[in-house]
Amino acid sequence: MDLVEALQRQATACEDLGSPMYAELLRLLVDDYEVGGVTVRVLDGYDGRSFGEAIGLRLLAAVHGLVLSGTAPELAAFYPSTGGTWDPVLGWEAFEQVLQSRVGEVRSLLTQPPQTNEVGRSAALYGGLLHLVSAVPLPVRLFEIGASGGLNLRADRFNYVADGRSYGPADSPVVFDPAWSGRVPSVDLRIAERVGCDIAPVDPLTPNGALTLTSYVWPDMTDRLARLRGALAIAHDVPADVGPEDAVSFLQALELSEGHVTVVWHSIMWQYLRRPDRAAIDARLAELGAQATDTAPLAHLSLEPHRVLTHERGTDGYEYRIDLQTWPTGKTHTLGTAAPHGQDLVWLS
Repeated sequence: MDLVEALQRQATACEDLGSPMYAELLRLLVDDYEVGGVTVRVLDGYDGRSFGEAIGLRLLAAVHGLVLSGTAPELAAFYPSTGGTWDPVLGWEAFEQVLQSRVGEVRSLLTQPPQTNEVGRSAALYGGLLHLVSAVPLPVRLFEIGASGGLNLRADRFNYVADGRSYGPADSPVVFDPAWSGRVPSVDLRIAERVGCDIAPVDPLTPNGALTLTSYVWPDMTDRLARLRGALAIAHDVPADVGPEDAVSFLQALELSEGHVTVVWHSIMWQYLRRPDRAAIDARLAELGAQATDTAPLAHLSLEPHRVLTHERGTDGYEYRIDLQTWPTGKTHTLGTAAPHGQDLVWLS
């Protein structure tokens, strides 16, 4: 995709998802790029990349990391994540100054693939597990592909408030209120195992890992930042094993367990997989599903976009669905829908 088109498209996405600051910054980057400014040097060689590589978000995260680490004090006054207030004129001047003085450093950070590990998506995971366990009352073995830092593997340690009910520990530092609309079963959820994989996992227990994960959260979305920081604290108390491995290899080694329901989960990562890898994952799940029994079942739980026709514009758009497939039956149900960061979660009847 043309780089300018990709940046403009990302700006629209940020605006739609509630980050006017990043929408403005991306459009200012486009203006600077088109007049031959410093953005040309920073993004040299990145034209023609796919939109899924999120080059604009990589650049913004690189600079956000500098701000969070205290090494770009001239920008901190304009970043809400460090107590500042965004200003599109003075903020851009400071942003451009950082790019001018640190072109090489910023370019080196662009090689890091996006590592959002969005905690907001845990509500879809947790609610999906409640639906599953209400039908299959067994302890859960939870396996996440594209797990990043593995924060969502601790979804049962967050607090969710909805419809006058509270789910999960009431004293959790991560609170969703309201978490969703619609009803979910109230059941005893027991997670016996938490394992994930990622091609470039981030260790949330280290200062550098925590900084990396925080840098990918949009700085003017303070609720997301608060949830992430709470989840980082929980990670120190609740172990989860996330290793450097691709999803296909990870699932090839997976086996079912008697007396447990084995759950494979992922959220907003399918787009980053090559088509042959998607096919290999589907084939492996089908293979495991053929081995599943009532006492050693398998489940595939996902929050991913599905292309749909938007009636308002008459064009293709995306609907983000929470889908659950279970074996040995192999049946699939769409449990609900949500926005990409997990907000506006609606459970279907």
